[in-house]
Amino acid sequence: MKMMNRNVTYSTVGDYQLPNLTLNQPQKPLGRYGRMRRMYLMENRPVLYNSMLLTGKLHPHLLEVEQAAENQKQQMMTELLKQNPAPDKAKNQLMWVQHMNSLKAQVEEVILMELIYN
Repeated sequence: MKMMNRNVTYSTVGDYQLPNLTLNQPQKPLGRYGRMRRMYLMENRPVLYNSMLLTGKLHPHLLEVEQAAENQKQQMMTELLKQNPAPDKAKNQLMWVQHMNSLKAQVEEVILMELIYN
């Protein structure tokens, strides 16, 4: 078996020497949906979470989920507004806010079920 020469450094912690390991990934900050997906994986799918973390696939997966959720949110809000037009914002502002919040809640429920908790 051919071994690659690696320069590994160690830190002493108590009586043990532990390797200084880091994951080399560009750390673009996660948005709301990426963080929600990460928490779901940590709490409900720990084996998958740890596997993805150790292979370096977790952060790209979370960014992909974030992007898909944002795209789906925009698309669904546009479709729902076409099907259910909002009241005139200038004449009845509270009804407009209530209508938009209702549509947003419907969209968020679909996103959570299809992308985050799947």
